[in-house]
Amino acid sequence: MEPGTLSSIFTVRRLQEKDTELIYKLCCKNKIFYQYHPPSPTREGILEDMAALPPGKDYKDKYYIGFFENGVLAAIMDLILGYPEKDIAYVGLFMVDVGYQKRSIGSKIITECAGCLRMSGFRSIRLAVDRGNPQSNAFWKKNGFLVTGQTKYILMELSL
Repeated sequence: MEPGTLSSIFTVRRLQEKDTELIYKLCCKNKIFYQYHPPSPTREGILEDMAALPPGKDYKDKYYIGFFENGVLAAIMDLILGYPEKDIAYVGLFMVDVGYQKRSIGSKIITECAGCLRMSGFRSIRLAVDRGNPQSNAFWKKNGFLVTGQTKYILMELSL
């Protein structure tokens, strides 16, 4: 999958080590997320997240991507294709810069990504929401995700 196909609104590309400072600044502004998902962001933690893979996956399936508007990082997504099953895409992280929140930008990105993934043969998108995080929980429910089971995280999925 080509990252640029995931949005008609933003320029989308894989994020690299050189982007760590941009990612760090975006993450640091999202204080509500880190109230429910400690620890606070660090540059080292970002690099670890960029390299992290679930069992049985390799880097060809991982898309740690940025959504840019006129060179400004508006959102980040950690997307794993074919996890935990072949026809499921897993979002390990989706975060919108606070300056882009409350304008439906995140919802537009998710809608476009879902459409692209559907066209690529995926049947659902899965993710985990931190228990008790009202902002994240409301966002994903607003975008059609349903709770699939109870664990430490609230597991949600959108059928495509």
